[in-house]
Amino acid sequence: MSAAENKTDDAQQAPFKVCTSCKHVWPERDDFLSDANVELVGYQPHFEELVAGLLLFNHLKCGSTLALTVEEVQDLYSGEIFSQRLTGMPGCLGLCQHQHGDLHPCPNKCECAWVRRILAIVHEWPKRTGV
Repeated sequence: MSAAENKTDDAQQAPFKVCTSCKHVWPERDDFLSDANVELVGYQPHFEELVAGLLLFNHLKCGSTLALTVEEVQDLYSGEIFSQRLTGMPGCLGLCQHQHGDLHPCPNKCECAWVRRILAIVHEWPKRTGV
């Protein structure tokens, strides 16, 4: 087996997320999003590259804050993506600029709105206890 094939096998077996503090392992994305001890608490935008924005989570078991990039969850959204950014323009609610708090979708036809939809999807993800 070549080194490249070995690297591919390792990547396929890597867990989706490992807590940086307590080292809890979530093998798959659904395990992470479904865990009742993982709570979405905010969003840190990256306006130049939206998929590089961060969804911020608290791991309630150990108090650590974990992040997922928008890219890691972008497939959860399949709706319309607008081409014009309305950030800071009249009518903009400024939702993307508030890192914590309101995680609801933005009603505007803004380039960033699809990310806000993802936040709502993740926020409403069904939780399982005992994960």
